[in-house]
Amino acid sequence: MIIETHSYPRAAVIGNPSDGFFGKTIAFVFSNFIARVQLYETPELEIKPQRLDITHFNSIEELVDDINFAGYYGGMRLLKATIKIFFEYCLLNNIKLPKKNFTIRYDSNIPLRLGLAGSSAIITAGMKALKEFYEVDIPAPVLANLVLSVETVELGISAGLQDRVAQAFETPVFMDFDKDIMDAQGYGNYKIIDPKKFPPLYIAYRKNLSEGTEVVHNNLRARFEIGDPKVLQAVLRWGQLTVEFCEAMEKGNYQTMHDLMDENFNLRNKTVRISKGNLEMVELARSVGASAKFTGSGGAIIGTYDNEKTYQKLKALMVRNNIDVIKPNIVTQ
Repeated sequence: MIIETHSYPRAAVIGNPSDGFFGKTIAFVFSNFIARVQLYETPELEIKPQRLDITHFNSIEELVDDINFAGYYGGMRLLKATIKIFFEYCLLNNIKLPKKNFTIRYDSNIPLRLGLAGSSAIITAGMKALKEFYEVDIPAPVLANLVLSVETVELGISAGLQDRVAQAFETPVFMDFDKDIMDAQGYGNYKIIDPKKFPPLYIAYRKNLSEGTEVVHNNLRARFEIGDPKVLQAVLRWGQLTVEFCEAMEKGNYQTMHDLMDENFNLRNKTVRISKGNLEMVELARSVGASAKFTGSGGAIIGTYDNEKTYQKLKALMVRNNIDVIKPNIVTQ
């Protein structure tokens, strides 16, 4: 029997990047792209390499293109670390696993290193496959914690919980990572959101802007930990923006949501360095009347538009500048 699982990219609507710093965010996953994992029983345990793990290239240019697309590491290390964390979780919780081995492989068409949580999608799909294979039940909040620990604890990648929560729940979620709440229960307070209350949303991305979440998070983490007032104030305001966005959703106030998303990015721009290419994407989107902010760490933006005419103007402008634009197919329960 072949077990097939999947996970999707994530987009932060508001509040990021406060999720790793006891803030608040809203995020969803969307099915325009997908990460898949296949797992089946075999005599020995094997992880099959895929496109992201190739080590042979036709030219030095091809090697550089591959690094720009996927970074220096492929997906095999993600699955290896996922298996290790899953095993240790079972050990810690006195879950006895049957003596059987498996072969596991993955495939993903999620654009990588663009702030769309492509790596955690592979890990989440891998965790789901292991859960099913060994018949282990892991609640969604705990699953999100495990996926995060694969990256932060096992692989040393700076990241926050937001991506993994959205991918574990597979529906839009309001997340409150208040420190007292986190300390008390081990995870945040998560509230399911009705996607019908979202304004019309687009996502745009430029593949050659790949940077990696660690670049942004490492800098913010260091400044947060030394108590940089600028960072602390920004994190507080990003959390407030999230609450205000929820209130605007309930009232159906699209203009307020538009303005809050713009403020989210403006504050980020004042707090951390934004590359010229990323800033240009935001400015292009705003020039036709759309709002714009990062979906995650950079390379992709999300925003609102008021009608189809505005969306078509946005798309035409972005295409002329080699930027892809989509309407996200938001995944719901």
